[in-house]
Amino acid sequence: MDDDSPYSRWEQRTEIPLFLASLLFLGAYAARVLAVGMPSFWRDVCVYTNIALWLLFAVDYIVRWRLFGGRFLHFARTHFLHTVVVILPLLRPLRIVPLYDVIQRRQGQPRISLHARVIAYASLATLLLGFAGSLAVYQAERGAPDATMKTFGDAVWWAAATLTTVGYGDITPVTTRGRSIAIAMMVGGLALLGAVTGSFSSWLLQIFSRESDTKPPES
Repeated sequence: MDDDSPYSRWEQRTEIPLFLASLLFLGAYAARVLAVGMPSFWRDVCVYTNIALWLLFAVDYIVRWRLFGGRFLHFARTHFLHTVVVILPLLRPLRIVPLYDVIQRRQGQPRISLHARVIAYASLATLLLGFAGSLAVYQAERGAPDATMKTFGDAVWWAAATLTTVGYGDITPVTTRGRSIAIAMMVGGLALLGAVTGSFSSWLLQIFSRESDTKPPES
């Protein structure tokens, strides 16, 4: 859509506040998972904060659908990332790329190359996905019978091995919920790794191509 459409105006006005709200959501969720001895009052505050922010994300999704127009299923298919993050709000910080696009509309043209941006976005998204996945799988596995994931450090180690497609197998989820999270982490890790390696390979090809073009022809 063009920049003057109601949808674009809504996106430009809400993307930054919603991104900050997503970081608050992630922080409140992390406090619930990691602060085991937290007083019940503050635990309730974290729970209600997560609920209120999820409702905010849901309202934003509905507003975007109404402004976009058309059938709901068409909007859900064409705005897949919006649909995913409203169902799984823990992944909302992954909308760092639309956030950057909104900022660039206000400041002008980007100052770094496309390949550098792709690598930077993918790296940041990997960190966010790894942290969120570590929290989610640790919450699912903590206290489960025969669980090999005893501490949050174990969860971070497992997430790093999963996202990098190494998969040592020394720590594995044993619960159904934990294994479901693992599948999502595997798919996300492959996608992000592919984005980084593909962009880096394309950058190398461009460099070598320019070097070949600048060499004098052989006699």
